[in-house]
Amino acid sequence: MFELKKTEGKARRGEFTCAHGTVQTPVFMNVGTQGAIKGALSAEDLKNIGCQVELSNTYHLHLRPTDKVVREMGGLHKFMTWDGPILTDSGGFQVFSLSGLRKIKEEGVYFSSHIDGRKIFMGPEESMQIQSNLGSDICMAFDECIENPAPRKYVLDSVDRTYRWLVRCKNENARLNALPDTVNPQQMLWGINQGGTYADIRVDHMKRIAELDLPGYAIGGLAVGETAQEMYDIIEAVEPHMPAHKTRYLMGVGTPSNIIEAVARGVDFFDCVMPARNARHARLFTWEGAINLKNAKYMLDENPIDPQCDCPVCRRYSRAYIRHLFVAEEMLAMRLSVMHNLYFYNKLMEKIRDALDHGTFEAFRNEYSVKLGRRI
Repeated sequence: MFELKKTEGKARRGEFTCAHGTVQTPVFMNVGTQGAIKGALSAEDLKNIGCQVELSNTYHLHLRPTDKVVREMGGLHKFMTWDGPILTDSGGFQVFSLSGLRKIKEEGVYFSSHIDGRKIFMGPEESMQIQSNLGSDICMAFDECIENPAPRKYVLDSVDRTYRWLVRCKNENARLNALPDTVNPQQMLWGINQGGTYADIRVDHMKRIAELDLPGYAIGGLAVGETAQEMYDIIEAVEPHMPAHKTRYLMGVGTPSNIIEAVARGVDFFDCVMPARNARHARLFTWEGAINLKNAKYMLDENPIDPQCDCPVCRRYSRAYIRHLFVAEEMLAMRLSVMHNLYFYNKLMEKIRDALDHGTFEAFRNEYSVKLGRRI
């Protein structure tokens, strides 16, 4: 259930409630693809850095340890000891990224495992069954993530198929939730808007899926080759047709600036591997812009990563020490850096919510949207 509490322009301040808790929005979901954050952060760590929602991936967990194992262990919450909300991605994006290993048909997608090459089939019903076994709070519809740019005829055909798949997902999700032994009978299905960079196709598809009256909707298929402005243009085209009383999720986005700009255009939920991936390569976010901690100028720097940050890392360690850990290839370098970057993203969302609460979001946007995109 989603409650819209306040707006400032298109920006929205809300509250989302599910079986495992209440989420303050806008929110950034911390990505633990295989049931863990890459960078050795535990569920306990996530609590300590302000994570509200954890995101895991259907495709990867289906391959290992398998969704049946997770189900036998009591579901993903119990398995990874995370008691907060979990969203599972449908696997569509991962199948899209296996372009040389997959074949798309009306019934679903045939593809080869990236681990051992074995043949696998996944369709809407299979994706729903896997996500039901995982017991996530939010399951995403199985869709095709279209490469940008793509021929218009291909996009039209793909979007029509994605709509038909969504209807099948809705029916299967309802069936699974009604079973007596379902891990999480309150699991919610969110639909995904597709259409590449064709605004008219996007709008038409959004109107059609809105009629299915799902608990939430996502804009998918962006951040895969188009410019930031093209992405913003698509959000602006689609947003007026997204139900105002339902959650809105921009999948796989993005930089701090992208998030601020998307909030300004009416988005509530975000996820991205960027903060953890960048951290593992010593690229760290600060309130003055991004830094590369491998630079020699930080060799004797006694300051924390960000003097304005109060994360567990910045309260204790210096830039010089963490730089040394990277140079020495110590695993602790990744753990500390990922912890900082995820804390930064979670704090960014907290500051956005505070600004919306006080009617100062536009001032916050003007101060930080460009600044946080700088490299210093």
